[in-house]
Amino acid sequence: MDIPQNQSGIVILGLGPGEDRHLTREAWEWLSQIDRLYLRTRHHPLVTSLPKSLEIVSFDYLYETRDTFEAVYEAIVEEVLQMGRQPQGITYAVPGHPFVAEATAPEIVRRATQQGIAVRIIEGMSFLEPVFSALQMDPFPRLALLDALEIGRLHTPGFAPDMPALITQIYNQMTASAVKLALNAVYPDEFRVRLVHAAGTRHQIVEDLMLYEIDRSPHLGLMTALFVPALGADTSLEAFQEVVARLRAPDGCPWDREQTHLTLRKYLLEEAYEAIEALDHEDADALREELGDLLLQIVLHAQIAVEEGEFSLAEVIQGIHRKIVRRHPHVFGEVKVSGVEGVLRNWQKLKDEERAMNGQDQPKSILDGVPLSLPALSQAQEIQSRAARVGFDWSEIQPVLDKVFEEINEVQSAKDDAEREKELGDLLFAVVNLARWYKVDAESALRAANRRFRQRFAHIEARARQAGRQLTSMSLDEMDHWWDEAKRMS
Repeated sequence: MDIPQNQSGIVILGLGPGEDRHLTREAWEWLSQIDRLYLRTRHHPLVTSLPKSLEIVSFDYLYETRDTFEAVYEAIVEEVLQMGRQPQGITYAVPGHPFVAEATAPEIVRRATQQGIAVRIIEGMSFLEPVFSALQMDPFPRLALLDALEIGRLHTPGFAPDMPALITQIYNQMTASAVKLALNAVYPDEFRVRLVHAAGTRHQIVEDLMLYEIDRSPHLGLMTALFVPALGADTSLEAFQEVVARLRAPDGCPWDREQTHLTLRKYLLEEAYEAIEALDHEDADALREELGDLLLQIVLHAQIAVEEGEFSLAEVIQGIHRKIVRRHPHVFGEVKVSGVEGVLRNWQKLKDEERAMNGQDQPKSILDGVPLSLPALSQAQEIQSRAARVGFDWSEIQPVLDKVFEEINEVQSAKDDAEREKELGDLLFAVVNLARWYKVDAESALRAANRRFRQRFAHIEARARQAGRQLTSMSLDEMDHWWDEAKRMS
């Protein structure tokens, strides 16, 4: 909407990226006919080149009197709207383009529209064009645009690493350090990046450096941006989704196309156990590979669900994202809990509240949610843990130990095989409870014991071969000798 000079309303003007040669003709003509100009900030190279007849008023004082940028922007928006309702109106100028990396202009327009205040936008060249020129690159077909202050609050980059990214407002060393820490969750220290300073001005500098060096640059300032190249075409979840979708496409892999949720069950279980085995061996390389195999199963199931109209991977991620945030109010909210036990009790309480909100019947027992498909040791330990959360537990470890010995005696005094089997089950259950008290995962402990037995027995077999003996011809004492030898070696 066109607003004549000295009439109520708001004119939002883009000052361009830095120098007067970038100011649009429309902007210059408007600036030449008004008396007063309000600036979001005077920290812009063009300010000294504005018409001398202009009275310049800036909102820089708000940056000194407010605790956060959000509070600053809110105060600016309110003042601009208030002056826009006055008979003389207001011309409000921002760096670059009013709708590119500018928090105040879109909000002013939104509220002004609601309040019936006339608004005129005078375009300005954004900072992006000079940055792209400095980098000698075309942002198409894909580029992530991000704010350094937002990235700096995260623990991970927050964008797919298979696409390049431009991170703006790296305005000081602290901001650069925070951005670096977030990027380091995905990108190596030596990853090559580029810092662009004062793009489009006579002071423009482009630095090629490694990621770990970005907070050491002496040129960091209000007009600094960081360009992060793509890490690789095969480094994002989205790219992997496309691979799996291609496998399932009509011209994809015949085997993958035939799979269903049910036919993939055994592979999901196998890959989970192989990942556990890698954990047991503390083999990081194997774990990386096995987690990839497990991820394949998850993405395959999600792709099949998309084809069947059931759900998408985005819905899977959204569901678990919301659940984890909701069930950790002590991290993402204001709830206070004491220790791990407090977390677990609150977790159970939140689960019960969720069931009630969803109109689901409460389980008859807190043990109903323990999957029957779990291995027996894991199932036993989870049952005991859940019972302990509501106070069904001994207050000290001695009765737990006593119970183990009690069950051993009952095994020894069993009258027949059926009773002995029952008492052995009780003994195993008691031993699992002892493991829980010692904060040991019983399933992992037994898997480790199995692995040690296999290694030591393999040593006995190897020694027997070296001696030209058959195990069946050896005495227990002879095998025990080599067993003890294997124990000393491990």
